[in-house]
Amino acid sequence: MAENFHKPTQYSTDKFDTYVGGEDPAQIMRAAHDTAHALVDGARNTDDPAVVDRIVAYTDKNGIDALAELWSRSSPSSLPGALWRIYLLRAVIQQDAVGTSLLFQRGIDTLTTIDAAVTGAVNPTGPNEIKDLADQILRGLFHGDFGVALDRAASFSRILASGSTSVADDQELLNPERASELTTRAARYSLMALEFTACAKLFRAGSLD
Repeated sequence: MAENFHKPTQYSTDKFDTYVGGEDPAQIMRAAHDTAHALVDGARNTDDPAVVDRIVAYTDKNGIDALAELWSRSSPSSLPGALWRIYLLRAVIQQDAVGTSLLFQRGIDTLTTIDAAVTGAVNPTGPNEIKDLADQILRGLFHGDFGVALDRAASFSRILASGSTSVADDQELLNPERASELTTRAARYSLMALEFTACAKLFRAGSLD
């Protein structure tokens, strides 16, 4: 955990794999759930758009490690787990908008599903467009239909998984190491898509805590 939160911790995309998942330690489980509920409830109970703006951009000022300390070990089928994964996706995009937008665009081009429509993505999706889309999805958790925001996050992740797999296939002979990295990343994105979908179902059943 960074000692100084005044400057954002630079987030390299190789940390993506190490941050996803984990068990809920008993000593921080309650704090994770309490802070997640307080954040969502506080944002939904205010009419001040600046409050939501600050929450969405929190990691830009404070870095991802501040949230990792609270939420990264939370169950994926929980409110803090869902929040953590969406903030994590946003951090990856902020750190490498160009690379992520290329994977996302490839995913849109290769998928034959309705996921692009579900996300509300602009086609073509460049670096600015993908950053805006990530902000829109995160904002939807705090101001809008929470279940729809989770559905959009799931589709977003599936598109990135498809794009990563497609580019990995291209790189298999030329750059096997890069291909392996992208294949691993595709598996992570696919898993996150399943986790977001599960959270959306729990939310609609009134069971997402």
